[in-house]
Amino acid sequence: MSNLLRHSAVLLLGVAAFLTAGAQTPAQLAARSDVRSILDTLKSDNAWTLQQQVALCEIPAPPFKETARGVAYKAAFEKLGLTNVRVDAVGNVIGERRGTGGGPTVVLAGHLDTVFPEGTDVRVKNENGRLTGRGIGDDCRGLAVVLTTARALQASKVQTPGTIIFVGNVGEEGPGNLRGTRHLFDKELAGKIDYFISVDGVGDGLTSRAVGSHRYRVTYKGRGGHSYGAFGIPNPAHALGRAIATIADLQVPVTPKTTFSVGIVRGGTSVNSIPFEASMDVDMRSESAASLTALDAQVQRALRNALAAENARWPKAKATDHLTMGVDTVGIRPAGSQPDTARIVRVARDAARALGWTPELSASSTDANVPIGMGLPGITIDGGGRGDGAHGLDEWYEDGPKGWLGPQWATLLVLSLAGTK
Repeated sequence: MSNLLRHSAVLLLGVAAFLTAGAQTPAQLAARSDVRSILDTLKSDNAWTLQQQVALCEIPAPPFKETARGVAYKAAFEKLGLTNVRVDAVGNVIGERRGTGGGPTVVLAGHLDTVFPEGTDVRVKNENGRLTGRGIGDDCRGLAVVLTTARALQASKVQTPGTIIFVGNVGEEGPGNLRGTRHLFDKELAGKIDYFISVDGVGDGLTSRAVGSHRYRVTYKGRGGHSYGAFGIPNPAHALGRAIATIADLQVPVTPKTTFSVGIVRGGTSVNSIPFEASMDVDMRSESAASLTALDAQVQRALRNALAAENARWPKAKATDHLTMGVDTVGIRPAGSQPDTARIVRVARDAARALGWTPELSASSTDANVPIGMGLPGITIDGGGRGDGAHGLDEWYEDGPKGWLGPQWATLLVLSLAGTK
């Protein structure tokens, strides 16, 4: 039996036993006095949540250099009294709230990394309640929601049959290629996660489908030379142009939405030189694994044909003048979907409804791609509030009148999945 089938069988048996034991709906939980007290605390302690959001955001966390922020997050977990607090082999910060037994294991995670390079000014400005700072929403908001959820639960006397694992994970953003969450599912918590929830960004939406991506760096190389004196040999920039032109004309499905883009082009040393190298970064996306694979095949064919066409264009060139091509993988993110009736999706929507709204379901590229791509229960929820400018220098966040609903949603959701006594 495969690991996936074994995990699915165990999860189904566990959920069946859990439901038989009388698991309560989010609305029923929200009506309980002890749970209501937790939710009220999250609202009254909202200033603490915002303080954590700002404090974490002012600790640099460039791609692959999340250590300093991770140290602060680990200290916060320890201060809250979580058990088995640790940093795993790739840098994920993990803390546990052990269950009494008999319930599923629920992971609530926010990502530590940002897109901003080392040396970026990460100070946060507060102008009449608007917080402006690099990463303030993506994903300092998520980290703060995870932390305040853990704090509220630790301060309560509510027990859960299932264990809740809180995580600050590394490597969500582009070059990180979901390395933190991959490590959780492949090694650190392999076979132990029944439900995975990522808190990423601002708002009140729910991501239940995974937009996969294939990203490559394509490089054409040749001998190069003077633009006049060496004229008549294959040109890497021309090969690159042929490839880009072909890719630009590719036809892709409208549904499921499938996209492509040449995002970065490099090469050349001077206007009067035939470059010895030219490269581009290509991005392909779809929430359909089959559509993404088909597009990938078309792009790969375009790349090979461009190489052949440029070499054939100059028949008098020596074989040693012919171009070569290299394709390096920048990142592969799995695509996938799950039914709207899947328990994790249904409970997440019911938890939001119990708090006063119905979230829109969407597809995106987040840490939840990993479990969804494996056929396991995973979603990403927004962290509440409002904001804009993610990945930009003017990224901002405002709590608005009900920013505390984000932490309330996360808390009610994990309690609904892990169960209460």
